Amino acid sequence: MASIQLKKVKKIYPNGFQAIHGVDLDIKDGEFLVFVGPSGCAKSTLLRMIAGLESISDGEILIDGRCVNDELPKERGIAMVFQNYALYPHMSVYKNMAFSLRGNFTKEEIEKRVLDAAEKLELTQLLDRKPSQLSGGQCQRVALGRAIVRSPEVFLFDEPLSNLDAKLRVTMRLQLIELHNDLKKSGKNATMIYVTHDQVEAMTMGDRICVLNQGQIMQVDKPTELYHFPANKFVAEFIGSPPMNLWDAKIKGNELLIQKEVSITSNERLMGIIHNYQEEQVTFGIRPEDIKVLNFDRDLLTSPNHFTAKIKTIERMGNEDLLHCQIGNVVVLTRVATSLEWEPQLEEEIILVFDLDKVHLFDIKTEKNLGINK
Repeated sequence: MASIQLKKVKKIYPNGFQAIHGVDLDIKDGEFLVFVGPSGCAKSTLLRMIAGLESISDGEILIDGRCVNDELPKERGIAMVFQNYALYPHMSVYKNMAFSLRGNFTKEEIEKRVLDAAEKLELTQLLDRKPSQLSGGQCQRVALGRAIVRSPEVFLFDEPLSNLDAKLRVTMRLQLIELHNDLKKSGKNATMIYVTHDQVEAMTMGDRICVLNQGQIMQVDKPTELYHFPANKFVAEFIGSPPMNLWDAKIKGNELLIQKEVSITSNERLMGIIHNYQEEQVTFGIRPEDIKVLNFDRDLLTSPNHFTAKIKTIERMGNEDLLHCQIGNVVVLTRVATSLEWEPQLEEEIILVFDLDKVHLFDIKTEKNLGINK
């Protein structure tokens, strides 16, 4: 296995545009780390710099403590799986997988490695076929097999599933997770870095997730930590599906006035956060599932923070409904489990209550989460 360290890594193009801004990152031995962020945030650029396919302007990249800044891609002990498969169309599956091993191993060793990888990826029956005879999912498995046979120190994946349909993406996602677990169990190299713009993919695959925006790291943490304790407003609205409700709010004593319409009476926790805060405004955030619909539990009506809302749009997901409601002119998104006892209807009036223990407050200028001291 191999650890990777990025120290003050920068990328500045000849025209002066800075794509990467002094990134520091430690990737552990055997870790499955996901780079996630919107299009144009430089996540693929950062991956290509680790691979040696893109030069770095400043800083250091170390693999197992070895500085690889000046090493060629083939010298870094990495294998990369691309979005477009990059298979040789005139070669069979077997020859595509064996190609990088030729000249370095005996024919017997090459055959053993290819057959072992083919068995892991359920490609044994396809070894004589050409890429044109394969489905997209099969082509991606061949590209993955080509990486596995090399027994690299590090696997790099650049949006490898984005060309597949939704159902196949889920299947391949599970196969990659299982592959990572199997390699670790067998004692083989299993450090993997995976690039995606799909935050659901990131949340389900990564041991840790590195959230990037405009060439800077916003937060690196476990999926559950990112979801429940976002370091800033960007992470809060990017991670989570559906996204977090975010509103401007004015501080008035022990109250938070959302968009001048909805008055929230702070509990002890929120008062502790805003007590020494110097600004008059914050960004108020709460996840849709932390806004409860009071259909059955009328005891909660004793809460001072319940509001009458009108349902304007319903997204029926099968196991849950996403309700887009309005409290005055404030648009509120809540998610509720489907029930045989109640089916939400358009224009229906319901009562919503905010779980103040799950509320996030963000600095209006820096956008940092005021409730996190790290």
